Amino acid sequence: MSEFGELHTYRICLLPGDGIGMEITAEAVKVLEAIALREDVSFAFAEAILGGAAIDETGTALPDATLEVAHAADAVLLGAIGGPKWDTTDPTKPRPEQGLLGLRKALGLYANLRPVRIFDALRDASTLKPEHLQEVDMLIVRELTGGLYFGERAREYGVPGAGGNGAAGQRAYDTMDYQEYEVERIARVAFEAARSRRGRVHSVDKANVLESSRMWREIVHGVHGTGYTDVELIDQLVDNTAMQLIRWPAQFDVIVTENMFGDILSDEASMLTGSLGMLASASLGDGTALYEPSHGSAPDIAGQGVANPLAMLLSVELMLRYSFAMEESADRLGRAIEAVLDEGWRTRDIADESTPDERLVGTAAMGDLVAERL
Repeated sequence: MSEFGELHTYRICLLPGDGIGMEITAEAVKVLEAIALREDVSFAFAEAILGGAAIDETGTALPDATLEVAHAADAVLLGAIGGPKWDTTDPTKPRPEQGLLGLRKALGLYANLRPVRIFDALRDASTLKPEHLQEVDMLIVRELTGGLYFGERAREYGVPGAGGNGAAGQRAYDTMDYQEYEVERIARVAFEAARSRRGRVHSVDKANVLESSRMWREIVHGVHGTGYTDVELIDQLVDNTAMQLIRWPAQFDVIVTENMFGDILSDEASMLTGSLGMLASASLGDGTALYEPSHGSAPDIAGQGVANPLAMLLSVELMLRYSFAMEESADRLGRAIEAVLDEGWRTRDIADESTPDERLVGTAAMGDLVAERL
């Protein structure tokens, strides 16, 4: 408690979202309350809707009221969004993903950080041989508010010749659009991160084909030469990177890349950890930071209480570190998660045939185990 007998309160905007989002968000709150019991802080939670849940209630994936709550918070914690209920190819209908993209843009969150850490207890959970996972510890820095996801796009109908053999048909396009300052600022984030790690940055592009990638490479090299020459810079094509992540993942320290490439590569890298349920993320920039697990809403298991909450809890660890400067609490949470895994506790996505039945637990029980070890 502070000198004046008052706790510092951090305001957290909770966006449970869809599918398993509500279940894993409850475990994040449980763990944060356990942390608050032993720290000079308290956490005030304000819940809002986003994604499919928001579409059902308001007709839009990102209601103005949700944006207001997010802007007013010290951090935003998101569960998961999406599901087949809202899947559509109709460009006039809302999709849950529009809510998340819009939120990132509105908050100015241009840098997505996705740490890829191998827990010793889960080496056998990966599809790679354990010896390929030695010394794997990387950070993927993904540009988050530019590129194909935000460039000009359209679908046109009745376009002469688009149907083949001279017949009219459809035409669609998405534009990978980047401006110089967008590449400069994400490059700086990557180089700064590398300085506190092992001092190596792989800049990933498709410069042998794309003009946007050629500009990306030129600008990254320019930023490197103006104050970051102590950091090793390696250019790598995205297709080669996808291969190298499986062939020799330990070579990577920091990977920096554009929006879509980063989206795909980070999902691939999650399989090194054994499950998407183990990959956290932090989205940082000019406004309130956003923290979320990298997995989806898993509608096939929603409501069953079996989802893995650890990616969400690892996202809480990042929130403690980046938004609240609670380094000791973040370290303690990381150790608690590691201890639970070392003791053999597993949710079904990270279990294998050697996992005893009595060590196979559900969402709430896994959250309880971590909270107890705090």
